[in-house]
Amino acid sequence: MRRPLPRKPRGLPLRAVAPNAITALALCSGLTGIRFAISGNFEIAVLMIVIAAVLDGLDGRIARLLQGESRFGAELDSLADVISFGVSPALIMYLWSLKDLPRLGWLCSLVLAVFCALRLARFNAQIDETEQPHKSAGFLTGVPAPAGAGLAMLPLFFWVWTGEAVFRSPLLVAPWVALVAVLMISSIATYSWGSLKLRRHVRFEALAVVVLVGAAIISAPWHTVSLLAAAYFLSVPFSMRSYSRIKRLRAAPVPSAAGPVAPATTTDDP
Repeated sequence: MRRPLPRKPRGLPLRAVAPNAITALALCSGLTGIRFAISGNFEIAVLMIVIAAVLDGLDGRIARLLQGESRFGAELDSLADVISFGVSPALIMYLWSLKDLPRLGWLCSLVLAVFCALRLARFNAQIDETEQPHKSAGFLTGVPAPAGAGLAMLPLFFWVWTGEAVFRSPLLVAPWVALVAVLMISSIATYSWGSLKLRRHVRFEALAVVVLVGAAIISAPWHTVSLLAAAYFLSVPFSMRSYSRIKRLRAAPVPSAAGPVAPATTTDDP
């Protein structure tokens, strides 16, 4: 009796090509940011990272829309995020400011890139875990990679539209970059946009806010991006407090429907 021939592994389905192509474009955009930073054009370098963040937000949604999720796409997305939001911002900040502190500045850049990789490795390792308290409550664990890249480059944002040399000081930039790196691998709860649900009576107001933010980005991009990054950083304590409240509610005992149970009484034998 002839044995059946082993089935050849199936290739990447056609519906998964589009989201993976967008992920590849995000990777190209992040790497191009390094090229502009080397030439000293830091504004365009930051713009490349912002474009990579926009593309990173689109690839997952397009994959779900086309039902093109795949393990290959998840791994490619993580690798692209490490480069676009870890390696590229680290090199941009080093070439912009941290090179004036060769040893400490390079150390902070390394920490930002490596901690971003560790964060994404932890995320991939926890994908199949059923017990994820932060995710089940609608929160993320630590600062996500795109937001971490934006926070790390916040001094650069301020420097572009203010021209103040203090924002370029490595004595300010080095501890800030190190702090953002620690926030990326921390276990604190941060807000997740994917789990944000609006009430019916505020949907119109939310649409108006989105329009205002879009108009502000077009008219004053650096001011708006700076304020958005600063607002996200200031929201971290509130997200921690919100998760702590949810955690306390989960840990509180649920009252029985039959009411409190009276304690058992015992009688001594005469």
